[in-house]
Amino acid sequence: MTINPDLQGRSYPAAEVYDVGREKIREFARAVKATHPAHFEVDAARALGHGDLVAPPTFAIIVAQRADAQLIEDPESGIDFSRVVHADQRFVHHRAIVAGDRLVAELHVDGVRAMGGGAMITTRSEIFALTGSDAGGGSAGGREAVATTTSSILVRGEGQ
Repeated sequence: MTINPDLQGRSYPAAEVYDVGREKIREFARAVKATHPAHFEVDAARALGHGDLVAPPTFAIIVAQRADAQLIEDPESGIDFSRVVHADQRFVHHRAIVAGDRLVAELHVDGVRAMGGGAMITTRSEIFALTGSDAGGGSAGGREAVATTTSSILVRGEGQ
């Protein structure tokens, strides 16, 4: 199956909420060898002006990849995940991710470019923290921009 060129311009709405917990931050920090005390000790994070533990900058990938899954799982995309090679990842942070955040991500397909028998797909995830009543699971509330991630994947064609 070939990649659907009409994916460009498509957006996928924010779906599942990701609850950022202290242990999730600590585990991620250990996994990426981030050693700053603010990732492990609440007092160290508060000394820097944060309300709770601070996630390493690349923590946003967890939420972004959940948004990417909507595209990968979309039968109209034509993407065979077994043929995907991750090409690039970029982060722009609007504020730090901290324990207690409830995050959602909207996915935007910014580019689809044919390359040989495959395609390069560029996506952008806009990650938001739920605020007000939304943060507690209610419906009235808002969202605060947290991070924007941009990802490029190469979907190899048959025989590549």
